[in-house]
Amino acid sequence: MAMGIQIPKEYGYVVLDLVMYAILHLWMGHLLDKAREKYNVPYPTMYAVEWNMEDKLFNTVQIGRQNSIDYMPVFFVMLLVGGLQHSLISAGLGALYIISLFFYFKLNSTGNPDSCRRLMGLSFLALLGLIICTVSFGINLLTRDVL
Repeated sequence: MAMGIQIPKEYGYVVLDLVMYAILHLWMGHLLDKAREKYNVPYPTMYAVEWNMEDKLFNTVQIGRQNSIDYMPVFFVMLLVGGLQHSLISAGLGALYIISLFFYFKLNSTGNPDSCRRLMGLSFLALLGLIICTVSFGINLLTRDVL
């Protein structure tokens, strides 16, 4: 049976989270390009291999951006789907995820990745919250009465 879903006006905050993430990702890409020039690691080389201090610094920038790419599909789907029912909660969790990712990237890029472990935990908590919102939405779809 076909059904319609009403999108609440607060879903706009969810959409704005996506825009914030896109801006963050573009910024991280820009910094990675600058690191490639600074540390002389030509594209398409993913990681520097000499393991001197400059290579380590480049690799921390690359790893910080790569970690954001690894979780991007999960973040997008959980944010967009969970936000259909829990717009404000999902938008808040999405903003927390994006902010923690920003600081994770900044701290990881300093060459001391141990300094950002707590931020990884915070971003995972935000992602877990988004997963819970999405599960709640799925359960709601399955248990509601269709007229």
